[in-house]
Amino acid sequence: MKRIVLLCLTLLTTPAQAALKVFVCEPEWGALATELGGDAVTVYTATTARQDPHHIEARPSLIARVRSADLVVCTGAELEAGWLPLLLRSAGNPRVQAGMPGYFAAADHVTLLDVPANVDRALGDLHAAGNPHLHTDPRNIRRVAQALAQRLAEVDPAQAPHYQSRYRDFHKRWMQAIARWEREAVPLKGMAMVSQHQGGWTYLIRWLNLSEVAVLEPKPGVPASAVHLAQVLARLKSQPAKMVLRAAYQDGKPSEWLAQQSGIRAVVLPYTVGGSERATNLFGLFDDTITRLLEANR
Repeated sequence: MKRIVLLCLTLLTTPAQAALKVFVCEPEWGALATELGGDAVTVYTATTARQDPHHIEARPSLIARVRSADLVVCTGAELEAGWLPLLLRSAGNPRVQAGMPGYFAAADHVTLLDVPANVDRALGDLHAAGNPHLHTDPRNIRRVAQALAQRLAEVDPAQAPHYQSRYRDFHKRWMQAIARWEREAVPLKGMAMVSQHQGGWTYLIRWLNLSEVAVLEPKPGVPASAVHLAQVLARLKSQPAKMVLRAAYQDGKPSEWLAQQSGIRAVVLPYTVGGSERATNLFGLFDDTITRLLEANR
């Protein structure tokens, strides 16, 4: 009996291992960190699916979160160039500065598309490292997941077996899901479409073998003008499209105008976790994306 009492007292007085504090820039990485970390991590996501990740205010509340973080997980490739560097400088947390184990950029672990030959601001909002919208191809998320699981284990070695176990489980389910999405998306192969944001769907387009015939932005990050929209409308007469795509966080006016004038469908894709009621996690994100594309293609 005494041994049982002593054991209970020991368990009660032994401090529980604190969860790893993970600060993520975008919802997709928050969902991935949760998949890989489970109850070993507490995840704070700086943005929502209704916000443009290019343009976020470096609020004091975000600085405080970075100051206490054990790991910062962001897209990189200059997606957060307007706000993340300020957060890191202001927080003064040496663990999560660029180049340290506590800083993780997803873009460092995939092959980026649309790498410009030269960066000239006259050409619009170009990203010197390449297109940062890499998560719209689930195969890239697989690559990032493997690297992030390794990084979690490096930053929190006591929980390394836990992270690796959860990664193996996620990888199995993710690969099965990719195979299913690719089977379902066969009717979309070669489908002609228009994008609202230049580069916004590059990875999705390549994954599903879509055909982008026009973009509503005349240059990356430059809002569509009336003149450019008229030019796109004229082009669709010789190069018809089935739909015009925009992300949930984008202003719908340009794509809705084109849809009304041309008779094609305006389709809002969730873009990231939280972008629709169904996109509550990474699996729901692509389930909903494929469903919306197939419905618009009928």
